[in-house]
Amino acid sequence: MTFPIALVTAVGDASGTRAAAAALACAGSEPDRAGLMIELAAGRTPRPSLVATAAARELEERLAVHLPEAGVASRGQLCQLKLPPGPEGIERIAAALPIVRGSAAVIHLPPRLLQPALAAARIRPTAALLRADLAEDRALAALAARDLIDRGMRVAILKRPLGWLAARRVLLGAPAAAGGGLPIRLCERLLRSTDNNIRQCYDREDESKSDRQEAPETWPAGGQGVARARRWGESSHANGEAGR
Repeated sequence: MTFPIALVTAVGDASGTRAAAAALACAGSEPDRAGLMIELAAGRTPRPSLVATAAARELEERLAVHLPEAGVASRGQLCQLKLPPGPEGIERIAAALPIVRGSAAVIHLPPRLLQPALAAARIRPTAALLRADLAEDRALAALAARDLIDRGMRVAILKRPLGWLAARRVLLGAPAAAGGGLPIRLCERLLRSTDNNIRQCYDREDESKSDRQEAPETWPAGGQGVARARRWGESSHANGEAGR
């Protein structure tokens, strides 16, 4: 598969990952190709919106044929696919990706499923967007980013959630108004289908000068952040060994 496949998840207790995933899928949509947002979550099945592009409806029809038990809906420029939050859902991701046919695929998943998704040989993600509150979870975000970069993936860290209006728009499949969604350069970087050797993590449009000078691996002073990062690393290592 040569199209971009991006994972979106939270670090710690950060909120706003679902809207961030929808915004990235909208950014990956083209007039003739709808972006696909795959969501591993419990809850009700998404409903199609009254307004959707022909490409989104076509992708919805293809997915409904191949995955009749899954929840699928065309919404604006994108198509949403809801799968169970567990090993079964990860297996169905691999079945859904070939149906995308060159469009961008964005996978929104809880942190506990990040390592299983990375271990799934048939998914092969190319990028990851981490939603993190750096004041509380800088160490944990640095460890997560380092692990993903070492796997050859492009990584970006979103420091703040989208605003309420921008989140509502992208979840309906409509691009956020100018300045209200994800930074353009962040989307372009994550949605490239080649050249995975990009090391920048924090988006420069969203950083102060002092923040830019800090490497993503910077560890905060104090034991709590380091202890949480070590716990994440131990879990990551254990899941990675199980995946192999």
